[in-house]
Amino acid sequence: MDVQNAFRHGDLQEEVYMLPPLVLVDRESMLCVDFTSPDDMILTGNDEEAIYKLKHFLGSQFRIKDLGPWRYFLGVEVARSKSGISICQRKYTLDILAEVGLLGAKPAKVPMDHDLVLLSTEELLKDPTRYRLLVGKLIYLTITRPEITYVVNTLS
Repeated sequence: MDVQNAFRHGDLQEEVYMLPPLVLVDRESMLCVDFTSPDDMILTGNDEEAIYKLKHFLGSQFRIKDLGPWRYFLGVEVARSKSGISICQRKYTLDILAEVGLLGAKPAKVPMDHDLVLLSTEELLKDPTRYRLLVGKLIYLTITRPEITYVVNTLS
């Protein structure tokens, strides 16, 4: 769900401190509200009536837009079936490969040779920003690809 006009655009004259987003859980109805940003939230739960009531209440307090079932959000794709829910980051992975020019690269059976030794060089990167951004994206990719965790940790 998207809360429209959750905050005004403008210049502030004072410092503003924020707490991390909350995750609210109602154990009775198994309803969970995850605030993913100041104006976006994901509602999940087993009780359709409780979800409807919460949406109705939020709609009476704020201008909200129900974006429907979660399909793609923050690089995570969600697929539903009768057997459950599966998540993947296929598009996110392809975007990373395209960004670094490796879309045509052949896949490897293992992410890194187990006996690989990385040596420290005296020459540092002139601008490590691009490398750090890539490693950060790879860390996020480990949500659905835990087999690359060791390699990403080594690179970071």
